[in-house]
Amino acid sequence: MRTRHARAAQALDVRVEPGGEFWGWAGRTLSAPARTATGQQAWLRLVSAPEDKASGKLWDGALDAQHAFGDLDGRRPALLAVHDAVDDGTAYRAELSTRVDQPVLSDDPVLQRDLQLPDSWWQDLAATLEKVAAADTDRVAVRQQYMDRAIAEFVGIPAPAVTCWTAAHSDLHWANVTAPLRLLDWEGWGRAPEGFDGATLYAYSLLQPDTAARVRTVFPVLGSPAGLAAEATVCAQLLQTVARGDNLVLEDQLQEWAGELRHR
Repeated sequence: MRTRHARAAQALDVRVEPGGEFWGWAGRTLSAPARTATGQQAWLRLVSAPEDKASGKLWDGALDAQHAFGDLDGRRPALLAVHDAVDDGTAYRAELSTRVDQPVLSDDPVLQRDLQLPDSWWQDLAATLEKVAAADTDRVAVRQQYMDRAIAEFVGIPAPAVTCWTAAHSDLHWANVTAPLRLLDWEGWGRAPEGFDGATLYAYSLLQPDTAARVRTVFPVLGSPAGLAAEATVCAQLLQTVARGDNLVLEDQLQEWAGELRHR
């Protein structure tokens, strides 16, 4: 991965800055700060996959997001260039983006401390997600077949009817946002039940009741009949990760949420 990252930097004519190496889950991605030949600060991310798996939603997410949103009025890092390579059955995609200077609001997707974010941040978030929701796309973030199976299994109710499908970031947690607002990691975006992003951020806020309550205030679809499908889907997704041994700190809160959804 390091060798391929260095080759991608050379192909894209950027210089990787030392001391800033970031590895993704299971070593699938390697990222680092970089500078273009003109001195622009950038971010070089390399993702790898078996050659026969190097296609589809996750592989093309950043590129599709650039085509659909650009920099989203400054709320997402613009994709500057892409470089693809294949070696011995493994595909590599390098994505060069503008660098976000602000640190993410949490090192963990699950919020571990209360955040005193200004009203303007929440307003920016709501307005940005409205723009995302309005995008016309055939990308799918959540499939009805998954909802039918997972909601019944993990929440204990039939999958609620979806009254409206909208485009969603689909991975809106506290390690993917900054202040001032930037939304990071667009590889999984696509169509989902209305309210999905708000429900996701709520789920990752459950350890901080004040922040969780603020999320529900900012996204009033949560708690409404129209938002039930999104909430049940996100609750099922997170309970499924708990069953696999992840996000165990959320288990009690997720079970309580599931009980509320059953009651509704």
